[in-house]
Amino acid sequence: MSNDAFLKACRREKAGFTPVWLMRQAGRYMKEYMAIREKHSFLEMCRNPELACEVTLQPIRAFDIDAAIIFADILLPLDGMGINLEFTKGEGPSISNPVRTRKDIDAVKVIKPEQDVPYLLEAIKMVKRELNGKVPLIGFSGAPFTLASYIIEGEGSKNYINTKKLMYSDPEGWKVLMDKISEVVIVYLEAQIAAGAQVVQLFDSWVGCLGPDDFKKFALPYTKRIIETVSKKGVPVINFGTNTGTYLDLVTQGGGDVIGVDWKVRLDDAWKTIGYDKAIQGNLDPVVLFGPVSEIRKRVKEIIDMAEGRPGHIFNLGHGIILGTPVDNVRAVVDAVHEFSGK
Repeated sequence: MSNDAFLKACRREKAGFTPVWLMRQAGRYMKEYMAIREKHSFLEMCRNPELACEVTLQPIRAFDIDAAIIFADILLPLDGMGINLEFTKGEGPSISNPVRTRKDIDAVKVIKPEQDVPYLLEAIKMVKRELNGKVPLIGFSGAPFTLASYIIEGEGSKNYINTKKLMYSDPEGWKVLMDKISEVVIVYLEAQIAAGAQVVQLFDSWVGCLGPDDFKKFALPYTKRIIETVSKKGVPVINFGTNTGTYLDLVTQGGGDVIGVDWKVRLDDAWKTIGYDKAIQGNLDPVVLFGPVSEIRKRVKEIIDMAEGRPGHIFNLGHGIILGTPVDNVRAVVDAVHEFSGK
């Protein structure tokens, strides 16, 4: 690698500077992305290796970012699981056959990545060739609880009533479903690693709706199983959940070389809780990028200072870049991270 700072940070090795990448760094805030999006649906972009490769590389060309992440979506395995997924205009993902009963759970299938998501694996191979060692490539998957919530609710949710109802009323059925989803995530991530992903991240975007006791019982065992299994492939694993700042100690029990944190907890407090034997990723509020550059630089420096130069800090936002974010402000974040950390 001509730039291996991100990989070094994942292993808590001295990298010379703090590496930075940004969740949703390839997205609708970029005019290059929108030029493609105007001609193709979101799923078409995901399922066309050439388009997915191009979109993955757009932020690498535009900014001095230290890692690429494959352009995909956490819901791509659903079709192979027998779940009908659509992205409706302005409404986001929609599932026409949500999983609500034991019969529905029994019908869920474990995917075969080479058959069910061949386009993703080909896109990873294409990106690796195009990057040619410039920066590492990240693969990813949704974590079991978040995937389960999507397929149970059938769409976005505020209260996760159907998900929690199944958890509480049929814990055995919940275990069967989560075991299946865990197996899906394992084979999905292992296939991405085999195709060339050098780091993988688990996104548990919705797990923060659980209190600590429910998290420990209904989510943690499955995340832990996945990370223990996938880690045997020899690549770093990032474990990221949102709204989990009040029980980061439990999140850490799930494993991972790197623990991702959102902006609702201070980075120094989070790292102390997680333990310095783990790397940490985060954690600027994405809405800060709508403020003036002077404020962006101030906030970036505060986070860099909280890390105290300790090896193992990967700078990122606390969640993904938001639609409408000024491109110049994204550049300001990346450049400030490198400036303040000594690149």
